[in-house]
Amino acid sequence: MSEEIAFAETTAAPDEPAWAAIGSMTLGVFALVAAEFLPASLLTPMAADLQVTEGAAGQAVTATALVALLSATLVAAVTRRIDRRHLLIGFSALLIASNLLVAAAPSLPLLIAGRVLLGVGLGGFWAMSAALVMRLAPEALVARALSVLFSGVSAATIFAAPVGSYLGDRLGWRSVFLFAAGLGVVTIAAQFAALPRMAPAAAAPLRMLGVVLRRPGVALGITAVMLTFAGHFAVFTYIRPFLETVTGVGVDSVSAVLLGFGLANFIGTLLAGPLIDRSLKLALFSMPLLMGMLGVGLVAIHGSLAAHAALFALWGLSFGAIPVAWSTWLTRTVPDQAETAGGLLVAAVQLAISIGAAGGGYAFDIAGGGGAVAAASVILLFTAIVVALGVNAHRIAAP
Repeated sequence: MSEEIAFAETTAAPDEPAWAAIGSMTLGVFALVAAEFLPASLLTPMAADLQVTEGAAGQAVTATALVALLSATLVAAVTRRIDRRHLLIGFSALLIASNLLVAAAPSLPLLIAGRVLLGVGLGGFWAMSAALVMRLAPEALVARALSVLFSGVSAATIFAAPVGSYLGDRLGWRSVFLFAAGLGVVTIAAQFAALPRMAPAAAAPLRMLGVVLRRPGVALGITAVMLTFAGHFAVFTYIRPFLETVTGVGVDSVSAVLLGFGLANFIGTLLAGPLIDRSLKLALFSMPLLMGMLGVGLVAIHGSLAAHAALFALWGLSFGAIPVAWSTWLTRTVPDQAETAGGLLVAAVQLAISIGAAGGGYAFDIAGGGGAVAAASVILLFTAIVVALGVNAHRIAAP
């Protein structure tokens, strides 16, 4: 316990929320997540252009997630002397470089290299996000501020999925990544204007990751996070091929379904705050349960565009609350080690994304879209059981 106190990240929250700074971080979320999600809507033309299978092209998501895992784990310790304002701007610069390299990539290995750059920025940003929101908003408004921050994820889902699919069909998938690079330029400008200087907190050494993980309930919570995100990304990464092969629709219908998914996801993020205020445990339990049931419906129903569109919209609504809920769980469970625990949480999420994308791609190549969704449904239903039986959602006082 004395070791934990010695390295406690004690930076006081402000009396008033810095909404402009939080807004610039939200724009950063939007740009980073849009770039992360673009392969899900462009997988078919990317695979055709690079002359690889959809499952192989989907590993662009896996590569990003694996590097983001390492970045999230190391960022708090490696950057302990860097102003957090400069760090966030640097992550946005990596976003620009990544999208430019992907847009120009003539082969899958070079495309993967570009996605590696994105993984560095993505993992580092997410590892810092919850801790920095705690420094930009009073404690009573942290959940609301996190909801605003994660609205960038939902907005990115709206942009990256349907708009990416539509523009990719009209202009080519490479042009979409060029647009994403331009969005990164806008993000840097906003962050220069709005982010205050934020001296690094008393960052703990790497061994504190193990100390935090051994706290009561943390390991089980991290396991539930991994299961939830693995199940989601085993489905989300392959939505377009699922719709094309199982539902049997063309690119315009795919774009429409993805738009419905993104809009519902945005609404789910906005509803997360009130739901969490009522019961964080209910939010953590009910969302994977609902997603697992929706997956069963997707497998059971064949060839119905209306039914699949409705089920994917409800899936998006459910998932919208999940990042907000688990980030709130983090701030309540490990309030004194927010940067370190944030890195641990993001590492778990990125590992889960890589497992979900890789496993989903394998299942898709072997058993088609229905096989990938069925496997994800089992994972998500099991997650709900884990949360119900073991995850503690009450506020824990810092030691």
